[in-house]
Amino acid sequence: MLLQRDAQGQPIAIRREDYSAPAFWIDTVDLTFDLDPAKTRVLNRMQLRRNPDAPAQPLRLDGDELNLARVLVNGQGASFRMEGDQLVIDGLPDAFELEIFTTCCPIKNTKLMGLFVSEDTFFTQCEAEGFRRITYFLDRPDVMAMYTVTLRANKAAYPVLLSNGNLVEQGELPEGRHFAKWVDPFKKPCYLFALVAGKLVAREQRITARNGKEHLLQVYVRAGDLDKTEHAMNSLVNSVLWDEARFGLPLDLDRFMIVATSDFNMGAMENKGLNIFNTKYVLANQATATDADYSNIESVVGHEYFHNWSGDRVTCRDWFQLSLKEGLTVFRDQEFSQDLCADASARAVKRIEDVRVLRTAQFPEDAGPMAHPVRPDSYIEISNFYTVTIYEKGAEVVRMMQTLVGRKGFEKGITLYFERHDGQAVTCDDFAQAIADANPDSELSRLLPQFKRWYSQAGTPRLAAHGVYDAQNRSYTLSIVQSCLPTPGQATKEPFVIPVNIGLLDASGRELPMQLEGEEHITHGTRTLVLSRAGEQITFVGLDAPPVPSILRGFSAPVILDFEYTDAQLLTLLANDPDPFNRWEAGQRLGLRAALQGIAALATDTTPVLNDAYIDAMRSVLRNPKLDAAFKELVLTLPSETYIAEQLDVVDPQRVHLVRDAMRAQLATALFSDWQQVYEENHDTGAYTPDPTSSGRRALAGMALNFLCLAARSSGDTVWPGKTLQRFKDAGNMTDRFNALNALVSSGHTLAAQALARFHAIFKDEALVIDKWFSLQAGAPDRGGDILPLVKQLMKHPDFSIKNPNRARSVIFSYCSANPGAFHRPDAAGYVFWSERVIELDAINPQVAARLARALDRWSKLAEPYRSAAREAIARVAAKPDLSKDTHEVVTRALAGN
Repeated sequence: MLLQRDAQGQPIAIRREDYSAPAFWIDTVDLTFDLDPAKTRVLNRMQLRRNPDAPAQPLRLDGDELNLARVLVNGQGASFRMEGDQLVIDGLPDAFELEIFTTCCPIKNTKLMGLFVSEDTFFTQCEAEGFRRITYFLDRPDVMAMYTVTLRANKAAYPVLLSNGNLVEQGELPEGRHFAKWVDPFKKPCYLFALVAGKLVAREQRITARNGKEHLLQVYVRAGDLDKTEHAMNSLVNSVLWDEARFGLPLDLDRFMIVATSDFNMGAMENKGLNIFNTKYVLANQATATDADYSNIESVVGHEYFHNWSGDRVTCRDWFQLSLKEGLTVFRDQEFSQDLCADASARAVKRIEDVRVLRTAQFPEDAGPMAHPVRPDSYIEISNFYTVTIYEKGAEVVRMMQTLVGRKGFEKGITLYFERHDGQAVTCDDFAQAIADANPDSELSRLLPQFKRWYSQAGTPRLAAHGVYDAQNRSYTLSIVQSCLPTPGQATKEPFVIPVNIGLLDASGRELPMQLEGEEHITHGTRTLVLSRAGEQITFVGLDAPPVPSILRGFSAPVILDFEYTDAQLLTLLANDPDPFNRWEAGQRLGLRAALQGIAALATDTTPVLNDAYIDAMRSVLRNPKLDAAFKELVLTLPSETYIAEQLDVVDPQRVHLVRDAMRAQLATALFSDWQQVYEENHDTGAYTPDPTSSGRRALAGMALNFLCLAARSSGDTVWPGKTLQRFKDAGNMTDRFNALNALVSSGHTLAAQALARFHAIFKDEALVIDKWFSLQAGAPDRGGDILPLVKQLMKHPDFSIKNPNRARSVIFSYCSANPGAFHRPDAAGYVFWSERVIELDAINPQVAARLARALDRWSKLAEPYRSAAREAIARVAAKPDLSKDTHEVVTRALAGN
């Protein structure tokens, strides 16, 4: 679809304030598909009625790349006209049957939106606006209808025919064809429509719900992948059981199906009863999948299943409300993963991992040209707003609601929300109101209008905190001022409602009881302070010495905390804080402080970046027998280059890269004996299971191996690289094998080439594993500018195809978006490569191109010569005359965000 412009040549933006209800409602949809890769025939019979609450106007149906053959109204030929991509029909009665017959060419659909073919199998992807590529329709989420779908195809080529809901009829047809008829018992928006047809096999399991009803669960894959579906099925079973136990939300269909495809723009799609997944989030066994893969599959399977209620049964009124379903469902999948953890430490690790994603991806988005509120005010292409702000920040907004009303109060609110709005298309305001109404005495209810600024204001709030101890009054006053920088279209911000979890420690690390000034009672443990004004003061009394404040425990709000901790205070928190998040955060702050000092001093100062106190603290963490291996691995992981860069006003990517490399090298050599001991204690985890304890030990052993190879590189030692190669050869699971391969590649050892060749030979027929092989090389540390030539060579590899989103991401995105030290080259060659790939991908798959275009969102922070070269590259893409609206919106906003 070409970019639409107004009379002045400006792109047409869709605004939330312009929302109006549709002129017509669609009650039923009866679709018949004659499936053929080159020419699929779609017969669409709909029952429509005029919306009495909307102004009288023609029926306007959306379409995209369709061949229209017939339009009938109540069985008679109808007069119609085309206005752009819209089919317009005038003079319609108040209620009528509309029949539309179209054809399309799924085999040529490289956009992977609508109906497409992947490896001889038909799939659909309709969110957000893909259904219009299947038939003419009111393609908007507030039009909900009942669907009956009949699929007809050659039986030998397409023995499996699937669609939403329940299978009610199937049978044979002449000439070797067959059919299947599906009826969805729940009305839904068209973006939740799905069909699949091909040669597939299924893992099946029957479960019995609490109400005694039996359900059939199915995971469909290609025949050779059936042995990799056990974990996905277990995750689905756990999801069904958890949602019913935690929120009282049962599975509402006779069957629930998951289908995997290797060609998919997204991770997965929650089509009602027929979830379509990227193979990356379904297929796993210990030989081919890492612990991270197992964790991601559990999370994504849960996420899509939980959409069955939070997104399917209750959906969005319009796409501006996208976080209504996505933010809520991310929160639900995070809670699911945490609830499956056996102990508090594993829960804390999961929380830290979620926060890392938020701070390394969403905070930069909030500070960049694509910044937008959790509920955006306008867009040119809705696909560009499937962002970390909508998902991860949206989840944090929901989490704050739970903090303000309590876990049980939140569950009451969820129950009320679904009681009120089941079968409806609603707004973020409706959700927040339900949570507040279910908890009328809560802080959320009292502050609801102000709390909803989280939906309307973009940007990351900052909390500037300062503490003063009064020895005479034995009191400690904490002053907190909140602020939020301007974002595109929002120059000023009003104060947010911010829950701040806080604790106090003494100098030895012992947790102190807390009593607020004017209160009679003393509290123990963590206390929640609710900030709602621009500046507030909180005074704690009964303190015999200055405390060490532990602020924002559990990351209770998505904010940036500015508090001038001394190194001694941070070391106290790192060693003693009972809150695992703030214990980890103290280590991150120490590492970040060292990095920023090293970057500032790099031009003249050659002293080590890390001081002895930091090294000793990390040694203590490694040697602490009370800490879990997974937590140790998180603490010893330095802040990323991206996160470090976000703390700088002007970024020299090469300086950032060199300093972080120096920090890693220093940790490797200074803790060499400790890394040896850590590896020996953790490398043998017994029979493989992806549980948090075993996964944590493998992660820590992998980190140790990485540092040991890094130390060997500087010392010339050959023992540990040799041991690492042997570990690679002998590994009994993909996690250990890939950790060893990564250690050789990231350290730049000569044995890496041998290991890479062996890895490819073993797994050449495993697409997802070869994705890892590509990604590891494209994301490797740059030494003398060698990565870009390697990336170009990888794109010529017989296994590479730019048309496959997973493969494109494994090479191009791994380089441009995840390897800043290699991408930001002084000669600008990385930017030239980026611009060429964005333009190339835009002609194939605009959604993938637009996501790649985001790699230079933060170009205006770059130091010269990077800044000018990056801008020139963005302008080169923006000047392309036939650019899709997906990519056009990203690059023009980037240029405007200077």
